[in-house]
Order: sequence, then C-alpha cells, then structure tokens
Amino acid sequence: MDFLDRLSVAKKDGRPVALCIVIDTKGAVPRHAGSKMLVYGDGHTEGSVGGGDLEMITIDSARESLKNGRTKIVTYSLVADDPESVGVCGGEVTVYIEPQVTQPILLILGGGHVGQSVAKFGQMLDFRVIVSDDRVDLCTPEVIPGKVEFLPMPMAEIPEHLEINERVYIVGVTRGSSVDIEGLAPILEGSAAYIGVMGSKNRWLATQQGLIERGVSPEKLAKIKSPVGIYIKAETPDEIAISILAEVIEKLKS
Repeated sequence: MDFLDRLSVAKKDGRPVALCIVIDTKGAVPRHAGSKMLVYGDGHTEGSVGGGDLEMITIDSARESLKNGRTKIVTYSLVADDPESVGVCGGEVTVYIEPQVTQPILLILGGGHVGQSVAKFGQMLDFRVIVSDDRVDLCTPEVIPGKVEFLPMPMAEIPEHLEINERVYIVGVTRGSSVDIEGLAPILEGSAAYIGVMGSKNRWLATQQGLIERGVSPEKLAKIKSPVGIYIKAETPDEIAISILAEVIEKLKS
C-alpha cells in the first residue's frame, strides 16, 4: 500500500490524520523536498520528514493541527548556533502540515427511545452516526432509519470494532447502570473527545462505584460527564436528545 492509499484508508476509517510534506529546503538537510509523513491523532507516524528533533516537533505541530483543524506552514532552522535550532545539519526545512478533516463520529450507546432521537438529530448535524446495543432488535434500519451504522453487541466489545479516538463523541443512553458498569471500562481506555452518560445522580453514583470496583481509575472516571446534556427542563426523548447534542456541539466547537 503506497502513501496516498494509507492516507485514503485513514480518512475512510475516520482516523484523525495530518499530512506533513517538506516543501522547501536550504543547505544541508536530512530529507529532500517532497518527503512526506502521516501523523495520527495518537502520535503514531508513517513516513518521515527528517527524524530527530525536527520530526518530533513536526509531530507535535501536526497533533495540534488535528485539534484545531488549521493548516500551517512551519520553517525549522538546523543551524547549530541558532537558539531555536532543531538540528545541526546546517540548513533549513519548511514543512506544510494539513489536518485531514474527517466527519466526527457520534457513538450512541443504547438504541431505546432517547438513543433513537439522538440518532435522528445527529444525522441532521452531519455526524457519522453509529448506534450500539446488545439488544439486536433495536439495531436495525426499521427502528432507527437513515444513514446510520450499527454495532449490535455488548458495549465492552465495541473497541474491537471501532477505534475510540479524538473524533468520537460518545452518548450513553443505555437501559441501566448495570449495562454501563459492564461495558464502560474498555470504552474509557480510548481517547474519545466526549463521553456523556444519562441518568440520575443516584444512578451515576452506583455506576461510578461499580466501575471503581472493576479497577477503573478516578482519572478515567473524570472523562465522563453525567448527567449528560445541558439543563433545559427536558422531558420527552426529543427534548433530551436536543439537550445532549447541544452539549456535544459545545465540546466539538471548543
């Protein structure tokens, strides 16, 4: 698989990735103009723009671009006596960094009435909508119509089928605390941009306790927002879905 094929696959899979290209060089440099590198959201790379500190700082810049969505052109000095130098070859390297914008993923845990409403409005907001529930009969186009993908399985198995990365926004609207306790631990191992869990204060306290008993750290628990959504006195599934997605949008735009 060549470089552009790998880039295409990453975009198709919804993996955050930035394209880095050496567009100009002066003097002695480690790599020529046209050298390319892919930087993924987790810091994994393919290709090279020169190695060493030059490459490390480019990776940092690329990951920053993935967060803010901004293309940038950066020039690095490799002159030893330059206080801002990132190398000692003696030349200068200019790198073009372009984050590949992918459709954000709205992962809905639970295909009940609220989950169905979140999926309905999520499509209108141009998310890639994925619904998961271990109740297979709820994961069908008849129940949740539109351009929706389904993961009919226990929550704990989801990371085996979907990378939980910085472009994933998770809304937990399951049927109960026991489902969340059984399934959230593997989800929390990922790097989701947002995780919100529906439920009362008592339900969340029970869920927290159950997850702690399963070895989930306070740091991981702190990733979860519960109760999910912005308080608007919502009662109906559609109203609750709107309150949830308002909070997701706020996180997406921050």
